[in-house]
Amino acid sequence: MSELIRVPDIGTGEGEVIELFVKVGDRIEAEQSLLTLESDKASMEIPAPKAGVITSLAVKLGDRLKEGDALLELEVEEDAAAPVAEDNAEPVAAAAAPVAQAAAVSSVAEVAAENIVEDIHVPDIGSSGKARVIELLVAVGDQITEEQSLLTLESDKASMEIPSPVSGEVVEVLVRLDAEVGTGDLIFKVKVAQAAVSQAPAAVAPVAAAAPAAAAESAVAAKPSAAVSVAPVTAPSPDKRKTTVVHAGPAVRKLAREFGVDLGLVTASGPHQRLVKEDVHAYVQTALSKQSSSTVEQGSGIPPIPEIDFARFGEIEEVAMTRLQQIGALNLHRSWLNVPHVTQFESADITDLEAFRVSQKAVAEKAGVKLTILPFLLKACAHLLQEMPDFNSSLAPSGKALIRKKYVHLGFAVDTPEGLLVPVIRDVNQKSLLQLSAEAAELADKARNKKLSAEQMQGACFTISSLGHIGGTGFTPIVNAPEVAILGVSRATMQPVWNGEGFDPRLMLPLSLSYDHRVINGAAAAHFTRRLSELLAEIRSLLL
Repeated sequence: MSELIRVPDIGTGEGEVIELFVKVGDRIEAEQSLLTLESDKASMEIPAPKAGVITSLAVKLGDRLKEGDALLELEVEEDAAAPVAEDNAEPVAAAAAPVAQAAAVSSVAEVAAENIVEDIHVPDIGSSGKARVIELLVAVGDQITEEQSLLTLESDKASMEIPSPVSGEVVEVLVRLDAEVGTGDLIFKVKVAQAAVSQAPAAVAPVAAAAPAAAAESAVAAKPSAAVSVAPVTAPSPDKRKTTVVHAGPAVRKLAREFGVDLGLVTASGPHQRLVKEDVHAYVQTALSKQSSSTVEQGSGIPPIPEIDFARFGEIEEVAMTRLQQIGALNLHRSWLNVPHVTQFESADITDLEAFRVSQKAVAEKAGVKLTILPFLLKACAHLLQEMPDFNSSLAPSGKALIRKKYVHLGFAVDTPEGLLVPVIRDVNQKSLLQLSAEAAELADKARNKKLSAEQMQGACFTISSLGHIGGTGFTPIVNAPEVAILGVSRATMQPVWNGEGFDPRLMLPLSLSYDHRVINGAAAAHFTRRLSELLAEIRSLLL
């Protein structure tokens, strides 16, 4: 059933549309905010009286509306529609109804120029019972101007900002956060210095607006992803804070509280220098990007390395890092700071494996692939991840559980001219050596030619980093968090191995297993490298 939704009794005559929260096609819930109206004295969010789907909008930004004007057409969901009124006692508009402005204006009384302390009381907040103080916007010593918001109150159905009726200096704050106050309660004392004190407006309509749960959830959902919680954004020094009055609706202020943002530091882009949600998002993104760049330089609180003018010692050249190198540096630095690393070393006798690999060279060429040692390493590691599931896990965000994976996806590091990339081969345990050879070669080629997709570098359970083609006898690779282990492989060399009666020449492969000590203990790591060495020494055991 289609229904026309109109402007409810807003109590201020006429207001301008300064924010639109919905569009045609949106499905909305009862009490969800539709738009924000601003009059000369107040701003308010207009809630939806029913749930449904918006089929048309009758307003746009900048329109001036009054009670009864058409807002939108709503295809009402009969089973989910919220009742407009209970027992016809009061309309739904009461959820966002602002307080009527005081009409009586007394004559102006001339008073000798002196500092006068005026009491600031809670005006008629238009809600039954009391409201809770959810935000204090000024402190003792602050210079305030007339109409500047002093605090934010929240009742069962609305949140509202209480403005100051006078200009002056705050000398006493008589309320605290979470306190319950009602109409007429004394909340501030303000020292007013002026030659003529007007006793005219005794009460000013507060900024009242509905703050339904749906709007709050919508605001919180706009926060950045990660599945990680956002810490309060560090504010610049007080001298950088704006001294002008902050104009923002309750939904914007709630979003700012969620992020820990001081609205006095945010640049407004809305009509009449009003802050909108996008301004808060932009401020948070800028602050987070600054924190990310400083993390690499300063090490998350670790004293930074002193800057040195190397040109004093001779000729220098500054070469910019590629974007890939910068991202890699940040990721490796984060893993090194967050993961307690330990490295277990082992050597595997791959004499027989190498003989088998060489004997299958013709078979591999016929299949169109080159059989290297990498597929054997992938196959052996996949087998061990199933045999020792803690190595195929990640630490839960709570730090109190392990997330064990039922799939076996392995990453392998590829050195490219632009930096290090780690493509991922999926379901390694289900593929043959020739299949793994073909897929590894294809992914490595894509990595070197910048053709890897983001999906082809995600989802790894374990990583292999091989430097065998370059050299070295061992190294300590950095765990690619949230994985819990990484295998480093160096160059195999012929070494004399005691057989009980004499020394035999054997091809020995150096292995370096770095692991997250929060998840893997030393005994498990030693067991892993020993089993890996056994599997590589007798590759046929993988068939058992």
